[in-house]
Amino acid sequence: MTYAAERMWEEVAYVAYYLHWNLDSILDLEHPVRERVIGEIGKIHTAFGADD
Repeated sequence: MTYAAERMWEEVAYVAYYLHWNLDSILDLEHPVRERVIGEIGKIHTAFGADD
């Protein structure tokens, strides 16, 4: 698996874990949108001091 593919799966797993979206919904996102969603999840995660 290439780095890009590995990173994509990390992004998919992150969004699926926090938002409980299905695989198709996450993969349908354009990469910049997926990155933005990940960034927003990270902000929320940090703001609430979540440990997981």
